[in-house]
Amino acid sequence: MNKFLLNLMLISSVILPSQGKATEDFVYVGQALHTRTLAASCAACHGTQGNAVTFNAEFDATTLAGLDKAYIVQRLTDFRSGARQATVMHRHASGLSLEEINQLADYFSHQKKIKRQMPATQTLKAVQDE
Repeated sequence: MNKFLLNLMLISSVILPSQGKATEDFVYVGQALHTRTLAASCAACHGTQGNAVTFNAEFDATTLAGLDKAYIVQRLTDFRSGARQATVMHRHASGLSLEEINQLADYFSHQKKIKRQMPATQTLKAVQDE
């Protein structure tokens, strides 16, 4: 074999990712981490993994888990452009790129929808021994 080819193979074996992984796999892992980080910022209102907690009849945050990807993309782009008015969503969406919107929509559309409710309020009694 040509010495150049042998050197190229040696250098490639060190530079390329190990364990038979393609470079794209590592990029995808990085994107997945970024997407989960973005999704975590949605959890305050939309719940963990997009499963909102129903607090009461007056406030019911939208559950994102299991929604259609195209629906989520449309809503976020409408918030981003100002076509759909909201109290805070237009601010969140305006900070997202179209790629991030697509990644978030894909993430939430693949989450399992779980109905969550706040536990009933409890009254605690303080008892003191005399």
